[in-house]
Amino acid sequence: MMSRSPAARANRRRGLAAALVASVAALLPSLSAAQAYPQRPVKLVVTFPTGGAPDILARLFAEKAQLGQPVVIDNVPGAGGNIGADRVAKAAPDGLTLVMGTVGTHAINGSLYAKMPYDMVRDFAPVSLVASTPNLLVVTNALPVKTVPDLIAYAKAHPDRLSFGSPGVGSSVHISGELFKSMAGVTMTHVPYKGRQFAIPDLVGGSIQLMFDNMPSALPMAREGKIRPIAQTGARRSPSAPDIPTVAESGLPGFEATSWFALFAPAGTPREVIARLNTEVQRVFRLPDAQERLRQLGLDPILGGPEDLTRFQQAEIAKWARVVKESGAQAQ
Repeated sequence: MMSRSPAARANRRRGLAAALVASVAALLPSLSAAQAYPQRPVKLVVTFPTGGAPDILARLFAEKAQLGQPVVIDNVPGAGGNIGADRVAKAAPDGLTLVMGTVGTHAINGSLYAKMPYDMVRDFAPVSLVASTPNLLVVTNALPVKTVPDLIAYAKAHPDRLSFGSPGVGSSVHISGELFKSMAGVTMTHVPYKGRQFAIPDLVGGSIQLMFDNMPSALPMAREGKIRPIAQTGARRSPSAPDIPTVAESGLPGFEATSWFALFAPAGTPREVIARLNTEVQRVFRLPDAQERLRQLGLDPILGGPEDLTRFQQAEIAKWARVVKESGAQAQ
């Protein structure tokens, strides 16, 4: 085989050099974006109104984050969280618009809604899991029940008399109620509200009789005696409420419905920006005062990397698809 001429070898070297320059140039926008990030305030969308667990977590992160720019909370409720999540799905992939995703917006709604405005997986870049919490089955004080068996017996003796509220179709609060109906063999009417703060006054006043509210929202009111706690929906009792039994141990073995919250960015956000955000989430929610705040509210930190969130979300989508199918729940 003949060796290349000096001219050919020179041309090849120039070609390799050009290719290397092009490769480095292709990386520069991503590297530059990561080094400069963030140049403007970061908007963190919460897909439910103020006062609930996702709002509490988002505000805690905003208060303690050290990104060099403020984190601004934007509450965008509606359609079980779909409106706010869709806004982030369609935002520029620059890390300046994020969403505090929930089990509803990123695991349940894809099975519950006939038509989704976004894809729960393809339209987002996972950043980090943040926390989880069981829901708390609470009833109005006027309802003459104190245990899960009491509630089931009352529901069967008074068919279609009971109604349960939720902060929206597709929320874990809604699906917990649908799962309870299915497993207990009772009928109850679901009443969706625009947010939990609109449902709670009706629960206290007796217009609705029960709710499977997130523990951070329901536990303080239950401790004040404004509503009666019956059971929690986790697989085991929360350390924040060790005196309240689980639904499973109260007569419905296998019942479990846990809410979780995670940070997502739009798909296509540079990996370096995702890494920066993940590092900050880990730092904030590992602070002793932040952990203590979560424990007081019944929230369990479940921090991890983007890959952990990817695997977790895939498993949750499959799990809740089965629950939605078996319960017959539908988006009204």
